[in-house]
Amino acid sequence: MAALAAAFALTLAACGGEQTGSAPERPGTEAAALRLYVFDCGTMKADPARFRLTNEEVATTDLSVPCFLVDHPQGGLMWDVGAVPDADWTPTGAPVAHHLVLPDSGERDVTLRKPLMAQLTEAGYSPADITYVGLSHYHWDHTANANAFAQATWLVRQVERDAMFAEKPPGVTRPSSYAALKDSRTVIIENDEHDVFGDGTVVMKHAPGHTPGHQILVVKLPKTGTVVLSGDLYHFAESRALRRVPTFDFDQEQTPATRETIEAFLTRTGAELWIQHDSSGNNSLKKSPDFYE
Repeated sequence: MAALAAAFALTLAACGGEQTGSAPERPGTEAAALRLYVFDCGTMKADPARFRLTNEEVATTDLSVPCFLVDHPQGGLMWDVGAVPDADWTPTGAPVAHHLVLPDSGERDVTLRKPLMAQLTEAGYSPADITYVGLSHYHWDHTANANAFAQATWLVRQVERDAMFAEKPPGVTRPSSYAALKDSRTVIIENDEHDVFGDGTVVMKHAPGHTPGHQILVVKLPKTGTVVLSGDLYHFAESRALRRVPTFDFDQEQTPATRETIEAFLTRTGAELWIQHDSSGNNSLKKSPDFYE
């Protein structure tokens, strides 16, 4: 009976039959289960005062800008896509500094080492492999390469989408970087939690305050354990330790309440919080083409 079952499975595969639950194969790798890739999408300088911190209270004024890919047997999810579009990046063989002027929110300097698409290619992926794109929120330093994933299904909360495509979007946005998402296949998330692949391993959680529809991502990795990608719930490790709320958060009262809820979740589940902008913490993470599983 076992031999017959094996023969049937081979015949089904040869005829192109459906193979539910099979993991996608990548160049040079074996079929994989759940994986999490971390991409280096730059470093930017920050003024601690904007975060109600002082220079003396922070270990560094650098903020990391990571991008993430979750590779699930049912598809790929890009989570946050950088601060500088790849099209604005000119290879020089060395880190490149970009000076950005943003409406209503001043000037920013971001240093890039390698564009996102090149890192994606090195890991064995292309935008065509991406099933879903999710942004923690609409701020410019999380949306830069969103147009590259417009063929994917966009997972977004209505309040965020409305703000992004309003007649006058918030000044902390760069609408040109995500304009193509307007015509993308879109899933409007209505519940506090959205189970991306339906098996509980990749879940978006509503975490409002920084923006109205701000969200975090929970990834349950079989070997690493559960990690929480923070979006901008915190920016510095010191923000978390000292309970400081940025001056530019959309709702100054909602942010502390959301943080309490998420901290309780972390305690209850034993999940590890990855503060996306925390330079020291992000520098310690292994980067693509390596991955967490």
